[in-house]
Amino acid sequence: MHDFCFTIPYGLILVAGGVIGYLKRGSTASLAGGVGTGLALILAGYLSLKAFEKKKNSYFALVLETVTAAALTWIMGQRYYQTSKIMPAGIVAGISALMTGFYLYKIATGGNHFSAKAE
Repeated sequence: MHDFCFTIPYGLILVAGGVIGYLKRGSTASLAGGVGTGLALILAGYLSLKAFEKKKNSYFALVLETVTAAALTWIMGQRYYQTSKIMPAGIVAGISALMTGFYLYKIATGGNHFSAKAE
């Protein structure tokens, strides 16, 4: 599975969560955090997709994805530890931890792999 297949939806979920947090509670921190990290991930996914179309890997995108997911794991994990609230801190920390593991796997295995089919 290619990183952009998960990264773009992951980014969209974070953007939506940030907007929902702002609309429900007026939280500018949710808006900035969700939209900021979500857009960074969408950008990274887009860069990875464009590189893949050229049969290349974007290691910049992989690093950006990994750092963003790891930072969210740490920050939201701490928030969950402090508040014990599953939503949103526990959910975001859990998803981000899974994504961090996936990105580390992609880095360890050399990024996206290309089909050997003749075109």
